[in-house]
Formats: sequence, structure tokens, C-alpha cells
Amino acid sequence: MVIPSLIQHKRDGHAIAPEDWARLVRDYTAGRIPDYQMSALLMAVVFRGLEPLELAALTDAMLASGDRLRFDGFALPRADKHSTGGVGDKVSLLLAPMVASCGVAVPMMSGRGLGHTGGTLDKLESIPGFRTGLSLGEARAQVERLGCAMLGQTPEIAPADRKLYALRDVTGTVESIPLISASIMSKKLAEGLNGLVLDVKTGSGAFIPDPSRAVELARTMIALGEARGCPTVALVTAMDRPLGRACGHALEVEEAVEGLRGSGPDDLMEVTYALGCEMLLLVGAATDAVDARRRLEASISSGRALEKFGRVIEAQGGNPAVIEDPGILPQAGAVEVYRAPRSGVVSAVEPRRIGRAILELGGGRVTIEDAIDPSVGFVITVKPGDRVAKGDPVASVFARDEAGIASGLSALGEAIEIGEQGRLTPLITRRVTSRGAEVKAGAG
Repeated sequence: MVIPSLIQHKRDGHAIAPEDWARLVRDYTAGRIPDYQMSALLMAVVFRGLEPLELAALTDAMLASGDRLRFDGFALPRADKHSTGGVGDKVSLLLAPMVASCGVAVPMMSGRGLGHTGGTLDKLESIPGFRTGLSLGEARAQVERLGCAMLGQTPEIAPADRKLYALRDVTGTVESIPLISASIMSKKLAEGLNGLVLDVKTGSGAFIPDPSRAVELARTMIALGEARGCPTVALVTAMDRPLGRACGHALEVEEAVEGLRGSGPDDLMEVTYALGCEMLLLVGAATDAVDARRRLEASISSGRALEKFGRVIEAQGGNPAVIEDPGILPQAGAVEVYRAPRSGVVSAVEPRRIGRAILELGGGRVTIEDAIDPSVGFVITVKPGDRVAKGDPVASVFARDEAGIASGLSALGEAIEIGEQGRLTPLITRRVTSRGAEVKAGAG
């Protein structure tokens, strides 16, 4: 196989044959193709896209590169959720124990930070001792015992995607509908699911900012899932401002625990409940949307979801006392309040700038080898449309040191815009199925 000629072929807008995609993925996973050549091919895909047969071949090859979770003889229905990534998006931390408390098994396989967004695995690993690198055998045993496991990709699961995911993160090749679709679905199809719900973000802080392209991404992934026997539904949700208040790994874990206690931010809970309802309905664990919402709310009010999260933490080597004492989480070396520089109305809280600022503070990766500082980040207490007076506290910076504080305050000054008017856009705008896209009430 002559790799440069395939790169040129794709660069010039031509399709690569399915058998060549299969071999490309196999050889890259085995280390026979260097990162620099695969990076060039990925960039060609970003600009030229993939034909449907190419996308199917890439997804199947990534899935076939490893093993799968198998639940032969296991009675409980299995569902999972995946988000395309956003700033402050800690929904998975709440959703997995909530849905598992409603009688649905959740083998939740998540990823690390990608670009300007944080990853669920990085958030979980801010809990002292928490181990996300479960083997397939360990994951199955835990799901059968507790109804929930929260794991990352081990070498057994889609190792091709594991390598490509890390490479895309540091080569500017994230924002591609076919690459995002193949990456997500190769992992999710390996989980042995009876249903999958997708949270497709749109807005300035999303990898796919344009709403029409977000729907295209949703439809692409749904088609991949449905064709492979996994019923799939997507919600298109807003990422033109951070979700919730906390942005940063340990801070988001603390906020997730607050949500499981029933005191989470309204926007975070709205998205979590909406996705949870879809999960329950997809696998027949609720009769209708009202019943699904009632079951999820009961998982919070009864304390079952919080207890379930604690049991998952303990089972995976973490310290479950974090549920009672958030001080166990990594703590920032310096904290400073950011105050409104003028009176007016918050017109924007730019999530992409906040995400980049977390990277600058040390809370994300610039290269594959980078370690992260889980203690750094922001807590932002205002949303677009809020009226503020000069000097009002509107956010806090959590940093390693005073230099980080200065950097964080500067970033907040750029991200939080105060003007004469502002408006909070709807959180959930579309529900997408294999039958089409439905506009949600109030979305316009």
C-alpha cells in the first residue's frame, strides 16, 4: 500500500476504496503507518469529506480493530449516551447513575478532552483513585453487579479509534462530521447496547457550530447506528454558553454531585433529564415521556442516583467520601473572584474562550503526552440575558498560582460580554430520529 498516493487521492477529492480503508486502519493501529502520514490523510478528510461507503468502511474497520462488550444472557436492557463535546458538560456524571437507578444497565464508555472541551474520563479521574481503564471482563462484571460502569477505551476496545482520537486532538482535525461520526459510533457499537442517545452540541462552543450541520451530524450517526442494529436518537442542544456553572474537571465533579443531590443548575438538569428520558424510552423502561421524567426525578429525590454514583466510584477504586466532602477533590492553589467591569446585560458567555482558558491554566492537553491539572477552571454564575451592576461578582478563577489567576481573569474579560441587551437561546432545539428532525417547542 502506497500511503502518499492514497493521501493525494483523497486530497484531490476522490473516494478511497473500502478495502483500502480497512487496511489503512489495520496498519495504522499496528504501527506500520506513522502519525505524520495519518495526520495528512485526516486533514484531507476534513477538507474533502467521506462518501457513505467510505464512512461505513472506516467505522467498521475501527470497530473491528478490537473486541466488544458482550452481555449474552444478561436480562437488563442496556443504553448509553454520548455528547459531541462542550464546555461545562458534566451530564454523563449525573446521567449514568440516574438511568442505572431506573433499571437500565449503563455501560458508559467515554473519552478524554478533545480540543477546547473537557473529557468525562478526565473529570472522573479527578476523583482520587478512580480508575477508568477497566478491562472488558471487569466492565461486564460491574455492569451485571451494579448496573453501571464508567470506563474509557482499553486496548481491547476500538484501539484504532483510541489512536486516531488522540492524534486528531493535536493536529487540528477534530471538526469533521465523518471523523466525529466514525469515532463516536465505533466506540458505542462496541458496547453491546440496545439503544443509544446522542447529545449533539451546536453554537459557538461546539465542534459543529452551525445548527444545520449539527443535524447532519446527528443523522449521520443515527444512520450508522440503525444500520448496525442499535436504535439511536439525538437531541441537538445549545453550546453557545457553558453548561451549568462549573468549568474544569474537579469543579464539574462537585457540581455533578450537587445535581445528584437535587440542587444542580437548572440548565444542567434540563439537558440531563431530557437525555435520560430518551434513554428510558428507547429501551422500553418507561411508558411515555411523563413516566420517564417521573422515574428520573424519583432517582434524585430518593437518593438512589447519588448512592449509585458512590457505589460506582468505590467499585472503580475511587474514594466515595467525595460525595460528602468535595474537599477531597484536587484543590486549586489560588482563587479569585471576577467582577463585572460595567453595568448592563450579559450579552455572551463565550464557551470556546473559556475552554481555551482552561487549557492555558493547565487543565487540558496541548500535546498527546501532556498531564492535566484537574483543579483549575472557572465557576461562572451568569448567563446571557442576566442584568448585572458594575462590581457584581459574576465568576471565579481557580488556578495553580497568581500568574494563572491573571491569565484567567483576562480570559473572563474576553469571554463575558456585557452590553445593552442579551438573550438566552433555547437549550434543546431539535429531536432527530431515523424518520427526521423535529423542532422542539420554543426553539423557533
